[in-house]
Amino acid sequence: MVAQKGKDLLLKIDSNGIGNFVTVAGLRSRRIAFNSETVDITDSDSAGRWRELLGGSGVQRASIGGSGIFKDAQSDELMRSCFFAGEISAWQLSIPSFGVIEGAFQITALEYTGSHDGEVTFELSLESAGPVNFTVAA
Repeated sequence: MVAQKGKDLLLKIDSNGIGNFVTVAGLRSRRIAFNSETVDITDSDSAGRWRELLGGSGVQRASIGGSGIFKDAQSDELMRSCFFAGEISAWQLSIPSFGVIEGAFQITALEYTGSHDGEVTFELSLESAGPVNFTVAA
């Protein structure tokens, strides 16, 4: 992947439950992390006492985070209501020239901050709640 503008990395939420994705407004930074737990199967017969792992096992997860400012009431209300209801919603993360990551996520943190001489900002954390799909950019 060649160098890309960070502003082109888009985080979207399904606004109506039928695949109508809207961009979460005002995000200034976004990030995604994939993790996989390991299952250690090392025993006294392991060669040279080196750790052995069981392939294809363990729990996989994706974490998405973002921070920015709210620019419209619709995305603010949508994220706030999802958080307080504990809903699991469909989300997309569009990475230019790479692809789209889509899956069910739950908002695990929604933080608001502000200084006396600046705007109110928010920080959002999402955790996967099922399989995550990847579609290669065309």
